[in-house]
Amino acid sequence: MTIRILLFVLCFSSIFCCASAQFPTRLTTDLIEHTDRIFIDGYPTNLSLNELSTAVEKCRMARIRSPKPMLGWVVNSDKNNTLQTAYRILVASSPTLLAQDNADMWDSGRTPGSNSVAVQYEGKPLHVSSAYFWKVKVWNNRGEESPFSAIRAFFTHDEFDGKTGEYPLQITDEYPVGIKVLNERHYLLDFGRDAFGRLRLTLTSAGENDTATVRLGEAVKDGKINRSPGATIRYAEYRLPLQSGTHTYIIKIRPDSRNTDTRANESAVLPILMPDYTGEVLPFRYCELENCDVVASQVVRQTVHYPFDNNAATFNSSDSVLNSVWEMCKYSVRATSFAGLYIDGDRERIPYEADALINQLCHYVADREFTIARRSHEYLIEHPTWPTEWIMQSVIMAWNDFLYTGNSASLRCFYDDLKAKCFTDLREKNGLISTKTGRLTPAVLAAVHFKGKNMRDIVDWPQSEMDGFVHSTYNAVVNAYHYQSLCLLSKIADAIGYQRDKEDFARQAAQMKIDFNRAFFDAEMGYYKDGADGDRHFSLHANMFALAFNLVPEKNVKTVEGFVRSRGMACSVYGSQFLGDAVYNAGDGEYGLKLLASTGERSWYNMIRAGSTIAMEAWDNKYKPNQDWNHIWGAAALNIIARKLMGIEPIEPGFARIRIKPQPGSLRQAEIKMPSIRGDICVSFNNSPDGIFTLDVNIPANSVAEIWLPKVKDKYSLTVDNLPHKGTPTAGFIKVETGSGRHVFSIR
Repeated sequence: MTIRILLFVLCFSSIFCCASAQFPTRLTTDLIEHTDRIFIDGYPTNLSLNELSTAVEKCRMARIRSPKPMLGWVVNSDKNNTLQTAYRILVASSPTLLAQDNADMWDSGRTPGSNSVAVQYEGKPLHVSSAYFWKVKVWNNRGEESPFSAIRAFFTHDEFDGKTGEYPLQITDEYPVGIKVLNERHYLLDFGRDAFGRLRLTLTSAGENDTATVRLGEAVKDGKINRSPGATIRYAEYRLPLQSGTHTYIIKIRPDSRNTDTRANESAVLPILMPDYTGEVLPFRYCELENCDVVASQVVRQTVHYPFDNNAATFNSSDSVLNSVWEMCKYSVRATSFAGLYIDGDRERIPYEADALINQLCHYVADREFTIARRSHEYLIEHPTWPTEWIMQSVIMAWNDFLYTGNSASLRCFYDDLKAKCFTDLREKNGLISTKTGRLTPAVLAAVHFKGKNMRDIVDWPQSEMDGFVHSTYNAVVNAYHYQSLCLLSKIADAIGYQRDKEDFARQAAQMKIDFNRAFFDAEMGYYKDGADGDRHFSLHANMFALAFNLVPEKNVKTVEGFVRSRGMACSVYGSQFLGDAVYNAGDGEYGLKLLASTGERSWYNMIRAGSTIAMEAWDNKYKPNQDWNHIWGAAALNIIARKLMGIEPIEPGFARIRIKPQPGSLRQAEIKMPSIRGDICVSFNNSPDGIFTLDVNIPANSVAEIWLPKVKDKYSLTVDNLPHKGTPTAGFIKVETGSGRHVFSIR
């Protein structure tokens, strides 16, 4: 009997309890929480949706684009083991009606079910460009009925095109944290961290002939902004004629032709341009002002970003390097969201699947926000880039989206596109796929919407970071991605009711695993070679992708992981995502910690040491001479810490079931708060040197969890909430199932 059924049985004895449950909070409409927030020129305002007609300014807000939006909420309870058993939703065309519990649009009635993340609207047809208001109450497994939630409003788009809605970009005014006098009327101001924005200055001049010099940059040298920082580290200089008296000026950022050129490129994917209400932006941390008098409070960086809750996620541990890496990577999520879609960095500002996949996982860890990830993923479905493997990453992103949101709307909309991106049409008689055997036809390219000039395998980027990988007709990395795509398409088909497809993809995946191991595994060496064409080169990449995607039979995991460990960080910052997954999938928490907390040249800490406050495109300029200092794929450590070191992952869509499987290695102590669609998940552990491991978790209501405790020894003693417990030994861990609320586990 599952934990969910047990909880229902145990708690229905109190069905006549007269106590009231807590009301739901954090209501979302099509995954957007702040649907009633009105922005003017990038700044949040005090306006309500009812007051839109009174505004003379151009107002912007999140607009719902689906005629049947998905509604969600967080179930709250101060009692353990709480599950929702029913809900009632009221939707009305005015808040006055709704305040009186009148619903002229939809009254769902008391509807049995545990769904609290994606309930489809089934009321009267919604009108475009209109405001609607809703609230919800729930019943739980104790028979308790909650009050109604607070009322939430949403506004519909001017057409129902089914696309994912989005927030307007937000502007936050930020002030220097330090000012240094360089010479008379010459100052260096430090905003503390790099960010994309523009500059607003309030300056005073005694006459009409003064001209101030304004310099903006990401790096300093010899106490001043570095005028020639190299790579794609930014520096810009502007002349500002001053008017007599005191005036406020905006420094208009000059566009860079590289990231604003809308002419066709290799992948036919164009840069994402900034909207008119934010203007063009530049990444800079430092401002140098010359030939003017400056007060720090009169210098403002107008930072542009997607709305972001800085307090949504926290992490702290006994390792100060790990803490610094977390903070840098978390900040990178906010800082690189300035375009409203996930992009590859400032040099190009083009969406690429590889950047978006890592950004998606990092954003889920950093904030309870899902729309920018979904919009970026859906954009890339229709605008794929050139690498074979990256096109297949759309299938991974689609499954991640469903796992973290519980909302299947995007899967249903793009199912046929996702099937095409698995590249089954490239399969040869040996069971492997290849882009080099003539099967990459115009029809195949059209099916995945590729409009570029030359689709080809990539393995890693830059190409110098491939650990000597030898490209061949049959590529181990490409085929590992194909296997992963088949596995996930089977799950996707199951989720949206295509049972025949589910079984077919599962059968193909099982056969592909056999074919992959027959073609690429070298029994003599005990690990994987790069190609199936006779060349016996063995790279980190062939092996780490096999481990990351669970292609390695259990009997071979030890030798494959040993080879992976022997290669060190012989991959790019992009590749580190899959190296981290591989190492932790193999159960090597100690090596995972070594990689995350490294202070070597090829480490996240090296990015901080180099002077960047946003994740970099490469480990160092020497590995990519044109790299930029604001590349989100360099923030992979963020999601690896949360998902693998702390072990928090959804194993049923929408976090209905959570796995918490910490792999601390020698890390003595750590604690994390991670947001989810169902509420915050809190985990802390104390890894005592005397062999006692204590884990403290807080699981959101309407969820259940699998707790995997590292087995200290074969003969162990386990307590759960101070009571003896046997647990279930499972692959080097002790597994315990539990319900929501706070629980403490101790094993020795």
